Amino acid sequence: MAFTSIGVFEGGAVTTVEIQRPPNNFFDITLIEEIATAFEAADADPGVRALLLVAQGKAFCAGADFSRRDVGDQRPGRHLYKEALRLFRTRKPIIAAVQGPAIGGGLGLACMADFRITCPEGRFSANFTRLGFHPGFGLTATLPRLVGPQQAALLFYTGRRINGEEAVRLGLADQLVPQAELRQAAAALATEIAQSSPLGLLATRETLRRGLADAVEQATERELVEQDWLRKTADFQEGVRASAERRLPDFQGR
Repeated sequence: MAFTSIGVFEGGAVTTVEIQRPPNNFFDITLIEEIATAFEAADADPGVRALLLVAQGKAFCAGADFSRRDVGDQRPGRHLYKEALRLFRTRKPIIAAVQGPAIGGGLGLACMADFRITCPEGRFSANFTRLGFHPGFGLTATLPRLVGPQQAALLFYTGRRINGEEAVRLGLADQLVPQAELRQAAAALATEIAQSSPLGLLATRETLRRGLADAVEQATERELVEQDWLRKTADFQEGVRASAERRLPDFQGR
């Protein structure tokens, strides 16, 4: 497959997948499909033992670009979650290097990985309710698994944005390093993991993540139902406008 939104770099036992849509790296079906295809190819290669997910530009992934007309289309939404589910069903460990904002669905993409390495400039937000929307990308399954149900509820209900230090404190990220050293640190962890027994590694990961993909599938089905009706509300339109205008939204509950 000829990729248009990512680069794939093979480096022995570690394959690096780079999102190449700077500066914001907004996601859509094409991007998620390409990442999933690259991950599945790595799964099929016995020489690859770990994956590194990185991004160009200032953001890891700033979520969906709501200025695009097709964001509100229900059919791409369903297809998008099917493509996202492919990511969760891959078998090899994934380390995400979060150098900047991981927002909305971009946070969902980061939470798909086994580990997240970040820096003080990292920004994490499940900002859906601030848009008059419902969480997606399986976050209702993955975020509580990482930070616990109480902290997940707090992040969902407020839509607050936290930095890299707070993300590590909450357990949302695993390691904090200077931004200039981020990729090096993420690659070092991927290399360390790749030095483990490949069969033992895959078996252990399967046990630890058993049921996760199924839980994400169930979560995205629920998320999509709620997103579909909320997308048609005046509050959602106001939330998108307020976000673009960098102001607090004036929600009316309709």
